[in-house]
Amino acid sequence: MPPPSAVSANPRPAAPAGTAAARGRPARALGPLAALAALVAVLGVASLFVGGGDTPPGRVLDFLLDRGGARGDSDLHTVVATLRVPRTLAGLAIGAALGLAGALLQAATRNPLAETGLLGVNGGAALGVVTGIAYFGAGAGSGYLPWAFGGALVASLLVLLIASAGRAGASPLRLVLAGAALTTSAGGMINIIVLGSGKTYDEYRFWVLGSLAGVTMKAFLGVLPLLAAGAALTVPAVRPLSALALGDDAARALGHRPGATRVLVAVAVTLLAAGSVALAGPLTFLGLVAGYAARRLMGPRTAGQLVAAALTGAAVLIAADLVARVLIKPYETSVALMLALIGGPLLILLVRSKEVLLLGTPAQPGAVRRARARRVRGDRAPRPDDSVVLRAGGRSVLLPRRGAVAALGLAALAGLVLVGCVVFGSTVLSPGEAVRALFGDGSGGAVLMIREFGLPRVAVALLVGGALGVAGCLTQTMARNRLASPDFLGFNEGATLAVMLTVLGGGTLGAWWSGPLGALAAAALIVLVAGGAGAGGYRMLVTGIAVAAVVRSFVELLLAKKDLGIADAVYTWSVGSLNGRDYSSAGPLCAGLVVLLPLALLAGRRLRMLRFGDDVTTVLGGDPRRTRWLVLALAAGLAGLAVGVGGPITFVALSAPILAGLAAGPARVPVVASGLVGAVLVALADTVGRVAGGDTEIPVGAVAGLVAGPFLLAVLLRERRG
Repeated sequence: MPPPSAVSANPRPAAPAGTAAARGRPARALGPLAALAALVAVLGVASLFVGGGDTPPGRVLDFLLDRGGARGDSDLHTVVATLRVPRTLAGLAIGAALGLAGALLQAATRNPLAETGLLGVNGGAALGVVTGIAYFGAGAGSGYLPWAFGGALVASLLVLLIASAGRAGASPLRLVLAGAALTTSAGGMINIIVLGSGKTYDEYRFWVLGSLAGVTMKAFLGVLPLLAAGAALTVPAVRPLSALALGDDAARALGHRPGATRVLVAVAVTLLAAGSVALAGPLTFLGLVAGYAARRLMGPRTAGQLVAAALTGAAVLIAADLVARVLIKPYETSVALMLALIGGPLLILLVRSKEVLLLGTPAQPGAVRRARARRVRGDRAPRPDDSVVLRAGGRSVLLPRRGAVAALGLAALAGLVLVGCVVFGSTVLSPGEAVRALFGDGSGGAVLMIREFGLPRVAVALLVGGALGVAGCLTQTMARNRLASPDFLGFNEGATLAVMLTVLGGGTLGAWWSGPLGALAAAALIVLVAGGAGAGGYRMLVTGIAVAAVVRSFVELLLAKKDLGIADAVYTWSVGSLNGRDYSSAGPLCAGLVVLLPLALLAGRRLRMLRFGDDVTTVLGGDPRRTRWLVLALAAGLAGLAVGVGGPITFVALSAPILAGLAAGPARVPVVASGLVGAVLVALADTVGRVAGGDTEIPVGAVAGLVAGPFLLAVLLRERRG
């Protein structure tokens, strides 16, 4: 779908009805649709004949044609009628539904990156399903339906609210980030729910992979009316969506109401996504792939795009399911992983395309002109430099007064938090007993609990938070984008996968050294795929989201293949946990910070110049390319070190630099202040998780993830207003 700005002011007039050109266009459109329909039919038949078992295709054909008494064979009846027929029908219906939902979202938001998984609709539906499983005993299939529908409804309304914000609507890349925020919040709530119940987690870890295995005909028929209703609502939306492609003003001039159109699309997408998630789990990237293929095949014809997207979605899902069944026979792999391996590269391709770059402009020319006019008029006078010069012999240092005061204040706050978390973080001792034990005055058990368990854990929390805060400050400043943190750049996911492979290969969760290696590998891959670590922060950011989605699918698959005891322990760490951390864990963190923090301060000085652009940096004697590589290596090393010790704790690397910038001011890159804020945040979150959970400890990553989404949405909306 072309962006509004790319639509010509004098479009070529349409051929009169009845002319050869007008008759030829529908005929040309029928060719690709017929080919897609034939491909879907072939794949559907193949799904009936191919599977993970050893049933010969000839016997399947005998059963379908009722030859030689084949239908009397109970084993053959189970394979074909009970397993493969419902699975094939569900795959066709769900693939068509998610492909259609993706095309609807892309048309309604004029955003080629819109997709139910990337925009948080699947995450909302997943949260609803987990709530139903944990608290209301919801069963598989149609039992998940009302819970998936409620979660998807809330998420889709939030997505479309963000899409309609501002004069020109949200840019596609901002929408992807908003979807990531919704998914993060939903994930934080899911973690808190499933960690409190081993039974819920056991059911959730298989459901979250996304699979068509085990779908029954009863469950499929229970969900089918919902999918049919969503598809039926698409019909009255075709003409308004065609007009909406020209922009909201043009659509109003043609007699349509953009707001009502988006509400209709929201309801249709909610029905389609809720039914699909309830039956097969959260499947990401399918709508993205289907919408992209439909635009390439059908051009600007909205009706043709929707039909083509539905057919493409059905074909891709059935093909992915076939591969998942036969790739590691007699076992099955994850359908979601197959889709991620297809959709992740496509997302990166779209991010690097001119279409997305045109749509992704964060500010319109009029807004830029008005902002410049305000600065010229003096509406916002520049602040005077508050730096002071410190001289010692022949050397001098320029010290920002506000930054220095902020750093000293935050250091004092970190000290108070250290003591406060030790004193109030015990659920067994009273604050008075904890204070006496801290100074060695108390029973031997109390002193042991505070000095050998409580104090080291809080110290590790401060060090982990400091590493994450510094890493986030470096990446955000380098990309000139507040949202470019290790959480979203994929560094944390790379470190998580490396640690999990080490642990599941026979190591222990103390193998902290694999975290930095995994983060560095992820950083190198993301920069390579994004085309360099240039100033295009959004490109690298969305590339990181795509890589993280693929890596996350591998992580979920690894957890599902292990027995419940091992998977539960590793999953708790993969959320982000400091349980059992002591001084032996603090040693690697201290050594890493001693080496990396001075380099980070040096990089911060170079990043100050980089904020003025590559040309200015080069004139001032800097090397932008070398600076970016140094920053990425340092940020990946710090983030990987923190993940290796405490797991992938979200929110901290994102929020710490933002809060530190508010305290220290814009004059300098707040490397030290970001580290101190991160330390305070992790220590507080870990203490809240220990105290608020009662007998069941809530991991620090779950507490942080719960507030990450709202904070990120606030940042997005604040940047839009700015």
